[in-house]
Amino acid sequence: MDLIIHDDKTFESITYAGKVISGREFQNCTFKNCDFSNSEFSHSKFLDCTFDGCNLSMMKFHGTTLNNAIFRGCKVLGVNFNECQDFLFGVSFDSCMADYSSFYGKKMSKTQFIRTTLKDVNFNRTNLSNALFDQTDLSGAVFDETNLTSANLVTAFNFSIDPELNTIKRASFSTSGLAGLLSKYNIKTV
Repeated sequence: MDLIIHDDKTFESITYAGKVISGREFQNCTFKNCDFSNSEFSHSKFLDCTFDGCNLSMMKFHGTTLNNAIFRGCKVLGVNFNECQDFLFGVSFDSCMADYSSFYGKKMSKTQFIRTTLKDVNFNRTNLSNALFDQTDLSGAVFDETNLTSANLVTAFNFSIDPELNTIKRASFSTSGLAGLLSKYNIKTV
């Protein structure tokens, strides 16, 4: 099967829901209000692409490249980003719902999560060094053997991170956020 390439295109209000598509390359493309829910884009490439107001819930990315993929105002529920290619993996999220997703084992240094909910997300063994969690809800997010070196969690909330199981050297937290580092000790704050 030949690779189908799309350069500098805008896709608006397209429905890919439930479809299986593979071998596509999208470079510098914009997706506006598209529905990718329950679709499968295996062995495809999204290079320098922007997703605005899209529904990517339960989308499958088996063997797919996401390089500098920007998600704005998107619903990205239950996506296993750990199935993406590791080489050149790069994503950012602004005003998204990315709950129940998994980034297990991904290298995500300098990733930005802005005004995004990351409830029950799996960050086990993820490299989040220098990442920014700005006004981000981390309720139930799992951090185990996660590298948070120099990460900024000053305005993040509802997180529980065990400093004994994760690397948090030079990470930034607000004074009120320190409770999220001590939650395993069941300490009451007043």
